[in-house]
Amino acid sequence: MSLAEIKEAVNKLSKAELAELAAFIRQQDAALWDREIDADFAEGGRLRSVVNEIQSDIREGRLEELP
Repeated sequence: MSLAEIKEAVNKLSKAELAELAAFIRQQDAALWDREIDADFAEGGRLRSVVNEIQSDIREGRLEELP
């Protein structure tokens, strides 16, 4: 199914169906975002160096708790 066909079908939805679809899309988007964040901070991820630096700072006592 093409995006154009999906858009056409969406235009035919009732208000309740559109709300349900919007909620579904928000859930899918949030799940994708969560997977991207997990991948970024996983071993080999593009932000893993940040985690390693923070863990090093904690071990070395370079971090202080916020008041």
